[in-house]
Formats: sequence, structure tokens, C-alpha cells
Amino acid sequence: MKTLTLLRHAKSGWDDPVARDFDRALNARGKRGAAQIGQYLADHGLVYDYILASPAVRVTQTLDCLASNYTLAVSPEWERRIYLASAATLLELVAALPDSANNVLLVGHNPGLEDLVLMLVPVGADAQDAQPSLRDAVEIKFPTASLAELQVDCATWAEFPALPATLSRFVRPRDLDPSLGPDESD
Repeated sequence: MKTLTLLRHAKSGWDDPVARDFDRALNARGKRGAAQIGQYLADHGLVYDYILASPAVRVTQTLDCLASNYTLAVSPEWERRIYLASAATLLELVAALPDSANNVLLVGHNPGLEDLVLMLVPVGADAQDAQPSLRDAVEIKFPTASLAELQVDCATWAEFPALPATLSRFVRPRDLDPSLGPDESD
């Protein structure tokens, strides 16, 4: 069994002008949202043996804020190709993950992350107790700082993209603290 958890970076600020989108930082709400997700990870005992992340500032800051309530078991591997990657590019990166890792956290950007969930998870492949459908919720919106956990019964990451995934978890910051969303720009 391989588990791939996708984390979208937390809410970034548009008020602070930067020369490049890559350098955009988190805003206060984003920092709170990432910390809430970190607390959720800690409370549920989720541990990752491999972390692959975009080196964009808003991703590095998301991981920093996450770590305020959660201990990362491993240091992230920074991968520039995740920055604004398509689902197809993300699939290539997933297929190349080391098979020694069973629980991977991939931290990046939309629309690639949302598209990846919808590509890998067939309609009706949610965890059995998911009501309403987690996949439907992702299809409506994969907000900033949201977490989606996909599981595939396979032995290697090369097999992962070819098999149907089960969406076993979809957590948004607003699920943990209603003051964290939504607004039109999420």
C-alpha cells in the first residue's frame, strides 16, 4: 500500500508586491491555516517518510507554519518542477518516488494538485464512510492549505499512476476553524 498526501500551500498575500510570483509570501490567514493543518496532522498521528515540495516561498513558509504544531519526520526534498506543475508532471514525479517510501507528502500548487486528485480517484472511490463524497468536495474546490490523502494498493510508485486511488481524507482549514474560510480568492 502506498499513500500519497497532497497539501496545497497556504493562503498567500497579494498586497505585498514582489517581482516574481514564486516569491509571494503567506498572509496572516495562511499562516493560521497551515498551523491548523499541522495540528491536525499531529492529532491524527500522521507521519511521512518522504516529503517532496515546491521551493516557492509560499510552500516553504507553509511547511514552516505546519511545523509550529507538527514535527516533520524528514526534511523536504525541494523540486522546482512542482512549481505550477500540471497533473501530468506531478504524475511523473510520483512515479519516480523511491519505493522505500510508503507515506509521501507532496506540497505544491493548484490547479495541478486538484487535477491530480480528480485524475487518480474514480467517481465513487472515497473512503466508505465519506458522506458527502470527498471527491465531489475536491471537484468543487481544493482551497489553500487543504490536504488530500490518496491510497493505492501497490508495491511501487511506478504502479501508482496506473491504478485507481481511494481518497481517504480531504481536510480544509475551514473544517478545523470556520474563521479560516472561504472567500472568493481561495
